[in-house]
Amino acid sequence: MLLANLLKTSTFRLAVIYLALFVTSVIALLGYIYWNTAGFLARQTDQAVEAEIQGLAEQYSQGGLPLLVHTVIQRSRDPRQSLYLVLDARGNLLAGNLDSKPTALQDAEGYVEFSYQRRTMEGVERHAARARYIELPEGFFLLVGRDVEELRNIERLITTSLVWAIALTLALGLIGGLIMSRNMLARLDEINRTSREIMRGDLGQRIPVSGTGDELDQLAGNLNNMLEQIEALMMGMREVTDNVAHDLRSPLNRLRNRLEVTLMKSASEDDYRAVLQRTIEEADYLLTTFNALLSIARAEAGSARDGMAEVDLSALVQDVAELYEPVAEEAGQALHVDVEEGLRLFANREVLSQAIANLIDNAIKHGRSSEEGVVRVSAARRQNRIALAVADNGSGIPESDRSRVLERFVRLETSRNTPGSGLGLSLAAAAARLHGGRIALSDNEPGLCVTLSLPV
Repeated sequence: MLLANLLKTSTFRLAVIYLALFVTSVIALLGYIYWNTAGFLARQTDQAVEAEIQGLAEQYSQGGLPLLVHTVIQRSRDPRQSLYLVLDARGNLLAGNLDSKPTALQDAEGYVEFSYQRRTMEGVERHAARARYIELPEGFFLLVGRDVEELRNIERLITTSLVWAIALTLALGLIGGLIMSRNMLARLDEINRTSREIMRGDLGQRIPVSGTGDELDQLAGNLNNMLEQIEALMMGMREVTDNVAHDLRSPLNRLRNRLEVTLMKSASEDDYRAVLQRTIEEADYLLTTFNALLSIARAEAGSARDGMAEVDLSALVQDVAELYEPVAEEAGQALHVDVEEGLRLFANREVLSQAIANLIDNAIKHGRSSEEGVVRVSAARRQNRIALAVADNGSGIPESDRSRVLERFVRLETSRNTPGSGLGLSLAAAAARLHGGRIALSDNEPGLCVTLSLPV
C-alpha cells in the first residue's frame, strides 16, 4: 500500500522524468567515450597496417619477391602485434608468422577480420586479428595485419562498463526517487493529518515545520500564519457575540420596559413624546453600535480595501478636526491641530476618517482632568511612514490596560459614566491593520497619546 502511494506521488514522477533525462545523458556521454576510444584504436590499427604495406611495397619495388620475403622473415622474428604471410601461387608458405590464408571475406575497405592461434610461453592462445592482403604478380599472395585482441578486450570492457553504468544509474535513481517520495509523502501526510484535525474543529493545531527552510517549510509557515489569523478571527467573533449579547441586552431591556410602562398607564401627549424621544435616542445608540461593529468587521475582513484610493491625509485630518471643534468648545476643551502639508497615502477614506473621528471623540470625552482640557491632533511624515497622533491631558490609561482597551466593548471603570460603546479604539486598531500600519498607546504626561503609524 505504501509503495503504491509512493509510485503515485508527483515527486516520484518527477524523479523518474529526471532519471530518464540523466540516463539519456549518461548513454550519450559513454557512447561518445566509446566511439572516441575504440574508434581511435581501430583507426590507429588500420594506419599501422597501411604503413607496413607501404614499407613492404617499397621493398618489393626495389628487390622484387626475394627482398620482400627476406624482409617479412626478418620482421616475423619479432612480430609483437604485427602479422605477416607470403604464399606462392600453389599456396605454399614462403614467409610470415601465420600458418595459412584466412578464409574470411574482405570488407568494403579491403580488410578482413579473423581469428588465429598464437603461440606463447603458456601455450597456444586464440586471438582476434585484422589484416589486409594483396595479390602479387605471378599468383603470389601477401598479407599484413595486426593482433587486435587487446582492442577487442578494451571494447568489451567499455561496453560492459556502459551497461553497468546504465543499470546502476537506473537502480540508484529509482531508489533515490523512492526515498525522496517517501520523505515528501511523510511531510504531506503531516499536513493532511493536521488539516483533518482542523476541519474537525481543533483550530489550535499547527502544521509541523522541519526547520530546513525549504518550500514545504515556507508553505507550512504561511499556512500556520493563516490558521492563526483564522483562529484569532473566530475567537474575535465569539467575543463579539458574547459582548453584543451582554452590552446590548441592557439597552434593549430598557427600551422594552420603558415602552411597556408607558403603555400600562395613561399619560399625556408630552409624556408620550418624551418617551418616544428617549426611545429614538436608545435606537440611535444601538444603530451606532451596530454600524461600528460592521465597520470593524469590514476592516478586519479586508473588504474595505476595494474602496482604497489616494487620499490627501492633511486635508482629511483638517476636515475632521473642524467638525469636532464645536464639540470640543461645548465640552470646555481646546482643540489644537498641527498637520504637515502634502501628506498623501493609499487608503480607504471612509474608514480612515471614522478612525480619526473616534480618536478625537474619545480624547474630548475622556481626556479632560481639569478646567483647561487640551486635545492635540498632529500628523507628520517620518521616513516612509506617516505618524498621526491624538493626545489629551486627561487621566490616561494604565499601561496594563492599554492592550485590552483595543478590544471590542472594553470600557474601563473611569469611563463608565460617559456615553459610548467601547468600540472607538477597536475601530482605530482595525483601520491601522487594514492599511498595513499599527496603533500605539503611550503616556502623554499627563494624559494619553494614541498614534497611528501608516505606511506611505
